Amino acid sequence: MTLPFDPAAIDPAEYGENQATLEMEHEDAIEYIREVCLDNGFGVPVEFSPSELLNAKVAADRDPYYVLGACNPAMADRALDATDKRMGALFPCNMIIWEEAPGVQRVYHLSIMKIARLLGLPTDDEAMDAIIDDTGEMVEAVFTELAAS
Repeated sequence: MTLPFDPAAIDPAEYGENQATLEMEHEDAIEYIREVCLDNGFGVPVEFSPSELLNAKVAADRDPYYVLGACNPAMADRALDATDKRMGALFPCNMIIWEEAPGVQRVYHLSIMKIARLLGLPTDDEAMDAIIDDTGEMVEAVFTELAAS
């Protein structure tokens, strides 16, 4: 499959990549990130452990890996309107936590709003730009708090 663009040529800021490293145990990091998300306007309606699932189903022997599906309902509602309902295919905004080493966790996030923009999903560019700005501020606040820990 040939892509219509070179992914390596895209600046990670264009798709909203954020990362942080936390020096704490995996379960503690999950709880901490959940609290930070809640403090900054995100709920967490979906969460699961792909590593537990894969280890149980296909004996993958994966290190701890967890997904917190964060969501701000007001932003999600606006995004559905700005994309003629197609935004739902990218929901929720995921915060990924994986164990890099014992006591060291990586937190990873991509902006689904910016990805929607790159994919051409918005039908209302002005509304989508405002959503990207608003959610970007919220995510920045989360990662600023994570970096301070």
